[in-house]
Amino acid sequence: MRTSGYQTYLENEILSASPIELVQILYTAALDSIGSARRCVRAGDIRARSRAITKGMRIVTELSRSLNREAGGELSRNLANVYGYVLRLLIEGNAKQIEKPLAEAEQLLSTLADAWIRCAAPPAEVARSENEFGYGHELAASEAHQSAW
Repeated sequence: MRTSGYQTYLENEILSASPIELVQILYTAALDSIGSARRCVRAGDIRARSRAITKGMRIVTELSRSLNREAGGELSRNLANVYGYVLRLLIEGNAKQIEKPLAEAEQLLSTLADAWIRCAAPPAEVARSENEFGYGHELAASEAHQSAW
């Protein structure tokens, strides 16, 4: 069986990824699947919608299974609850063949994906992006004070 250049690239990307990068890859794939499912709902493509939702559910299930519930404490429990809710939304969207629960699932996962991106970013980059959006002004002031010394 021959693999495409993209498959080879993806395999290399996954094999060389850090744990945080793997989580980011999963979020990207889940969001892509849900986006595809939403397009399929609008197009009336039942089979493709079902495949896309099933793929999204498998990814969210994997995210949930990968949680370290002992070390993660409350954060891990909260993420597990969000993942469970997202799964219910995906099931509802598939069963009722409607877009609204899929849009909510997509929004929730998008918010979490953004948080993971911020976790992986170097602290200076996070502070810079927070300042660009009007957040973290205390941090920017602290950095300015420290650079004055």
